[in-house]
Amino acid sequence: MELNESYWTDRYKSNQLGWDIGYPSPAIVQFMETVEEKNARILIPGCGNAYEAAYLWKKGYTNVHLLDFSVIPLKKFSHDNPEFPKGQLLNMDFFDVEGDYDYIIEQTFFCALKPQLRENYAKKMYELVKPTGQLLGLLFDIPLFDDRPPFGGNKEEYKNLFSKYFNILKMDTAYNSIPERQGSELFIRMVPKN
Repeated sequence: MELNESYWTDRYKSNQLGWDIGYPSPAIVQFMETVEEKNARILIPGCGNAYEAAYLWKKGYTNVHLLDFSVIPLKKFSHDNPEFPKGQLLNMDFFDVEGDYDYIIEQTFFCALKPQLRENYAKKMYELVKPTGQLLGLLFDIPLFDDRPPFGGNKEEYKNLFSKYFNILKMDTAYNSIPERQGSELFIRMVPKN
């Protein structure tokens, strides 16, 4: 199975959006409410319908960048948020993006990538996060599928992977997951190793 742009666009067209909870993740919202710098440069890769971005935009965060392989969710977001800068909507492969960000928000993107790309993901995140920035968000802490997304994992695996590039500030079971994911998500916060 090729997890390319066509695959994800087809999922949007057929409304196969099992990852989409329909509102911003409480764990991410709660953390971002502690970020006072409204001009912080924020990236949300694999943003999907980008509820977190809509929330941040309405709260006055002006430098949020949305990235998705499929143009469909970006067009929908732009339609629903017409004031949002078009130049901050990135329709491209995550591994081709460039820039430096104060915060990168992980929300069901990591689990959408084939496991053999996880090392590349960690390395790319390290390249994209500013030396003073953070990678934060949620990772599944359960076995899921082996042959299709979402791909699961566990805390030990993630620690081994990310500790090559990041100092892990937090990687604990999220206490404020949505009810359907209670006990199956880790909230992560990491800073790049210097």
